[in-house]
Amino acid sequence: MGKLLFGTVSSIAANNGFVSVDGIVAVWNKKSYDFYIDNGVEIFDEFRYGKLHGENLKKYADKEKNDEGSFRRIGGILRNHEGDMVFVFSSTIQCASNTEAEAMAARQVIKLCLQRNYNGFTLEVDSIALDFEPSDITPRGLASPNLFLDGDYKRQKVAPPGGPRKNLQLAVMEPGFKCDAPSLDTILVNYLDTLTQRVNFHLGYPVNICYDHYATLAPLLQFHLNNCGDPFIQNTVDFHSKDFEMAVLDWFAQLWEIEKDQYWGYVTNGGTEGNLHGVLLGRELLPEGILYASKDSHYSVSKAARMYRMDLETINTSINGEMDYSDLRAKLLQNKNKPAIINVTIGTTFKGAVDDLDIILQTLKDCGYSEDMFYIHCDAALCGLMFPFINNMISFKKPIGSVTISGHKFLGCPMPCGVQITRKSYINNLSRNVEYIASVDATISGSRNGLTPIFLWYSLSVKGQIGLQKDVKRCLDNAKYLKDRLQQAGISAMLNELSIIVVLERPRDHEFIRRWQLSCVKDMAHVIVMPGITRDMLDNFINELVQQRKLWYQDGVEPPCIADDIGAQNCVCSYHKIG
Repeated sequence: MGKLLFGTVSSIAANNGFVSVDGIVAVWNKKSYDFYIDNGVEIFDEFRYGKLHGENLKKYADKEKNDEGSFRRIGGILRNHEGDMVFVFSSTIQCASNTEAEAMAARQVIKLCLQRNYNGFTLEVDSIALDFEPSDITPRGLASPNLFLDGDYKRQKVAPPGGPRKNLQLAVMEPGFKCDAPSLDTILVNYLDTLTQRVNFHLGYPVNICYDHYATLAPLLQFHLNNCGDPFIQNTVDFHSKDFEMAVLDWFAQLWEIEKDQYWGYVTNGGTEGNLHGVLLGRELLPEGILYASKDSHYSVSKAARMYRMDLETINTSINGEMDYSDLRAKLLQNKNKPAIINVTIGTTFKGAVDDLDIILQTLKDCGYSEDMFYIHCDAALCGLMFPFINNMISFKKPIGSVTISGHKFLGCPMPCGVQITRKSYINNLSRNVEYIASVDATISGSRNGLTPIFLWYSLSVKGQIGLQKDVKRCLDNAKYLKDRLQQAGISAMLNELSIIVVLERPRDHEFIRRWQLSCVKDMAHVIVMPGITRDMLDNFINELVQQRKLWYQDGVEPPCIADDIGAQNCVCSYHKIG
């Protein structure tokens, strides 16, 4: 192993309570054989295992090497038994030799494995003779290169698996200030541990939290990338990703059937910004227009009405959350002297209902609204990436004005983002020349995250339309599986057609809701079956819910009746079950 590596591994074993260090010793290699004998290893049999244990192992406790040397880069990858990557690490160290660097890399990966409670793993090491100054590759602002290697690192007790995350009660600490608070690295490592544990209990919100490409794209975090201004006008500085952004926009334009020279769009900071932009476009085109939105629309739509001082007509919804078209018709006729700006929700926030765009267009026609008297914005935050693989409802071949999706939802991204697409002929109503950035700007936010277009571009390129289609089918199948299992267990549940949101009775215990991170409205909760949610997770949720309901509903206590919210046919309370 080499003297330094042997000492490092032995030190880690002694400090972490291991009873022995086992290895293979070739008896024909006298130099190696003598080395292990001299360092307290007992040798067994002909081609022999060596064991360092007992008092000889304890000698290595708290053994540290303090030799200084040049700067080197170490890193490694942990893969599971199927070869899939679990995590990666990379840092800059100061050491005297490549052998020492190899030992420190081994030490770091062993610590990472121990911190994650991996009881068995194979360690492969290799060194590369490469010296450099850290300033050559480590720009200011990167995380400490000695992460996990600090001498004062102590892993704090974190919440047990599945336990809700507690507020950390943090404060900004002055560097070098002596206090009893944990080190920065300790705080971050324990925070990471908590998030890692909670991944398998994230069922109530539309986020694809299993993002597989973070390691590949992590080096981009060392650069500040800002896509300020119009994405189709090149920046005067090089630190942007507008070329990636245009590739993403072209992909969505093709998906939603609008020609490349006919659309304009940009990568937003999320679905809310897309809705704010879409409604603003409608207002600028039709300044006297009234905004129509169903009562199940995303809250950002009513926020837009308040921000822009627009008249808002709230449309009733059916029991499944879909727009009530008869109510829409009545209110359109009531306000026929004013243009209509209509928010069409392609997948409502709580029930996953879809407003039928074709029925809405026909209703406008029946009420006498010509195409120059209405503007339609499609809020497809969750389902905009699903529906093109199910039906062709979302299409600019129809007289719609804009479509927005959230990139961090069905596709997945480590940070919130979205895509907004509109017609190029509309955008001049918003565009303003900004000399300072040598561009025009028709966006909401001005400065925009330059990392998210790269993340979206990479994900779309790796997954492709075939991969997305498979994700859609799997999520739809798993949502039906969850709904069926809940109903079989005597639990009220509803699933809209072509939806991945399962609505169920609200669990009685707040701690259960918090444990599974459920979203609740009145007596309802919902589970959103995203691509990262497996049937094992759903089975665990169902089994625990069934067991807890036995404790909640006894001695005459009954589950809530939610027939008014999900329909009598989906409610299995005592009254409707008998009926």
